[in-house]
Amino acid sequence: MDKQELAAFLRSRRERLQPSDVGLVTGSRRRTPGLRREEVAVLAHISTEYYVRLEQGRAPRPSAEVLAGIAESLRLSAVESTHLHTLAGTAPLHHGRVRRDVRPSIVALVERLPQTAAIVLSATFEVLAWNPLAAALMEDFGERLPAERNLARQAFPPGAHPADTVPPYGISDGAEFRQHVVRQLRAVRAQYPEDPSVVGLVEELRADNAEFARLWDRHDVPTTTVLSKTFDHPVVGPVTVDCDSLALVDRGQWLVLYTAPAGSPDADALALLGVLGVEGVRTG
Repeated sequence: MDKQELAAFLRSRRERLQPSDVGLVTGSRRRTPGLRREEVAVLAHISTEYYVRLEQGRAPRPSAEVLAGIAESLRLSAVESTHLHTLAGTAPLHHGRVRRDVRPSIVALVERLPQTAAIVLSATFEVLAWNPLAAALMEDFGERLPAERNLARQAFPPGAHPADTVPPYGISDGAEFRQHVVRQLRAVRAQYPEDPSVVGLVEELRADNAEFARLWDRHDVPTTTVLSKTFDHPVVGPVTVDCDSLALVDRGQWLVLYTAPAGSPDADALALLGVLGVEGVRTG
């Protein structure tokens, strides 16, 4: 149970709600936004004292029933409710570390996708494997050190201001991607509480990039990601592709596929990149 993260998450969600959101009358003497702690406690059918201790990080582990009541009173989404249970220790946790070894069958699959740019990402956005078309569309990750293949670090360079941040590979949804990175890392941080590399990456980004720190403090959790994006390629120009992410559940990894409709100009651009690309599937 991560008491401090649980407390911060509860506070962030309580402060976002207005009394009218839960059917309460808005009073005239509210000095701060959001619901009062006693209002959440009443709606969740628990004592105010216990809820206050939860938000202060001093309460013992709540039961699944109590968490369900709190989730309902705070109007949490299904994903937010799962995150709440994970923080409280009532959902399965990964007691090991983030896996970086890619299953051989997935490597073979990536290799057999000549018209698809494919990469495998770790839970912390490290590019673990890629095929020639992905190298041609994005970059040859084999020329970077493993630590430099992390897309989270590329999205949040040290000291960069949001207005000056160039999206990785000129992608069209740079702001949305940065939000996705923070939300995913928030979930991973809760799922792998004992992995020093996860904790270290989050602390590094919080210290080095003000926008990451601001987004992290929102305590948002993963949502549906963009299903298409445009890469601004230096050779063939803009290439719009469909983006599909497939979860590799056994290792906590993601297989990301970039494709374009057959016969489209974007498919022709990908085909040209396939001719110009780097030979052979790569893993790091």
